[in-house]
Amino acid sequence: MTAIATDPLLRVDNLTTAFGNRDAGITAVRNVSFEVGRGRVLGIVGESGSGKSVTARSILRLLRKPGHVREGSVKLAGRELLTLPEEEMRKIRGKDIAMVFQDPQSALNPVMRVGDQIVEALEVHGVKGPAARERARELLRQVGIPDVERNIDNYPHEFSGGMRQRVVISIALANHPSLLLADEPTTALDVTIQAQILRLLVKLRDELGVSIVMITHDMGVVAELCDDLVVMYGGRVVETGLVSDVLTAPRHPYTAALLRSVPRLDADDAHELPAIPGQPPIPAFLPSGCAFHPRCAHAIEACREKVPPLAQLQPGHRSACHVAQAGKTDLAPPPSAALPARAAVPDNAKPFLKVTNLKTDVAAGSGGMFRKHTPVYAVDGISFDVYLGQTFGLVGESGCGKSSLSRSLVGINHPTSGTIELDGRDVTAMTTEDRHFINRRVQYVYQDPSASLNPRRTIAQSLEEALAVVGLTGRAARARAADLMNTVGLAPHFLSRYPFEISGGQRQRVGIARALAVEPKLLICDEPVSALDVSIQAQIINLLDDLKTELGLGYLFIAHDLAVVKHISDMVAVMYLGRLVETGTTDDVYNRPRHPYTQALLSATPEADVTRRDRERIYLGGELPSPANPPSGCRFRTRCPIGPLHRPDRQICKDSDPALAERDGRSKVACHFAAERDALLLSEAQNPEGAQQR
Repeated sequence: MTAIATDPLLRVDNLTTAFGNRDAGITAVRNVSFEVGRGRVLGIVGESGSGKSVTARSILRLLRKPGHVREGSVKLAGRELLTLPEEEMRKIRGKDIAMVFQDPQSALNPVMRVGDQIVEALEVHGVKGPAARERARELLRQVGIPDVERNIDNYPHEFSGGMRQRVVISIALANHPSLLLADEPTTALDVTIQAQILRLLVKLRDELGVSIVMITHDMGVVAELCDDLVVMYGGRVVETGLVSDVLTAPRHPYTAALLRSVPRLDADDAHELPAIPGQPPIPAFLPSGCAFHPRCAHAIEACREKVPPLAQLQPGHRSACHVAQAGKTDLAPPPSAALPARAAVPDNAKPFLKVTNLKTDVAAGSGGMFRKHTPVYAVDGISFDVYLGQTFGLVGESGCGKSSLSRSLVGINHPTSGTIELDGRDVTAMTTEDRHFINRRVQYVYQDPSASLNPRRTIAQSLEEALAVVGLTGRAARARAADLMNTVGLAPHFLSRYPFEISGGQRQRVGIARALAVEPKLLICDEPVSALDVSIQAQIINLLDDLKTELGLGYLFIAHDLAVVKHISDMVAVMYLGRLVETGTTDDVYNRPRHPYTQALLSATPEADVTRRDRERIYLGGELPSPANPPSGCRFRTRCPIGPLHRPDRQICKDSDPALAERDGRSKVACHFAAERDALLLSEAQNPEGAQQR
């Protein structure tokens, strides 16, 4: 961590932001105060609706109408920003303060070359002609874009998500800003690409002295990157201090509960996740007193009556909590319930879902009369079994084929070869009868619950539509719909509401209820919690665990969050570029990973533990290759830290495709050198960033 400067670069005092007219309206940010030191990284965390992004936009004066700063002060290097004329403020934006947004796709102009977009940012602030073009090249090199002379003239769609985010960061750095506001810059990225971006931000902080405000909901990112921390809830700051102090000894019940609800790779998984009960408050209807008191296990009468001030409890560590200010230090939530032991598969059990050597050509039908069809196998020779009462977890980066596989299992993508057996029946052909058979036994839970709910139908109408498939209508359907709502932990009065009238976590519960309407035996859960806040995510994971035990369901659980998969899964498969590279029990794969890709994924996963900040890491260079042109031999060899990229003598990795085979009677691994653990000891110097496919 860098030393604390005496004069902060940014000082925010009593910032209050509202939406609506000046006299009334909805207050989204209330009396927010914090400082950002020179060359330091400040994290701002909190659930959706806590006011994090509104605070950042208030600093830049980029609020969408009818938003406005009602009162407060924002000073950059001692200069007040809120009273500056708009013309002066425009000179500061992009030059003294720059912003990196969550979605690089929407931040970049799709019809402009990336080099021209960097040049445009430079020209606005006076750098013209060849000097601007050369500065654009320099910036792209600085953020790790390979082959700059060629890529500078590419369009955004020709870059991967991680490379697009690097371009956005290069635009933000174009005019040497002293402060970088990063609003969830890694949320949409895979864990390996996230590790690259976090490493880049640390490098920029160290080399350029840039101060960074990192807005995130990921406590692991905070522990990995930040020096100082601000925790927000209900539009207010509830705790602030050094990251090391706040994460190791939180002094607000919300911070403590948030940390406990995060799934961890080092957890024993013997208990439910300690989810925070209830939902985050809506800014228009904040509870009286402390906004967190309806969800707090430590609330006292004063919490319901009076808003607690943000008071210093020890040097540099402040908390807005009546209980903490009264001297109580143990603010952790109560212990969570124990989970039943993971069920072992009986020797004579038959898999409910059996997939054998499945291949899916996602380019099928794209050829023409005068053009030869070139297959693109997003799923290329996959085999696995799923048993009832168990969860089969599937992890891998975006583009590896996870969702293509799940869509093949339900007939959305037609399999090219291989077999799919469901409950003893071969359904590979996906005839009309096969699809009916599948629909009664397998249901899908989507990443975005809004995708499975008609916005013009009430929750009752959506559930009754699903119940009609099994012949329930009228009173029987309404009674069953109420039962389903109780099953997923929602009161029946929610049936009269529309999807937009309930929260994201409640919509996901409704999505699960709809999937359960036909009484399936297997649920395919495709990133079911990735769009949810961590406390709501814990509620949904616990719900899925309960339903598996109560109803004897089997799950195919697809996710990129390895900690979530570890908590809920009995068996795990790791997928890379259409192939499974490692499979086994959760214990084997997580505690004794044999494939270097699995080791890299686990190494790159941020941990909400500041004591682990300096642990050894594997930084994968480059990007996932295209399934349209996979590498020869081992598909991972172009990024592998123990392959020919670093050991040219290992020609076998280029020439021979390793089979997925059992090693030492434990997990199955597709690697010629699976016995080695060198990847875990590889230093950063041996694995240069940006290594590309050869």
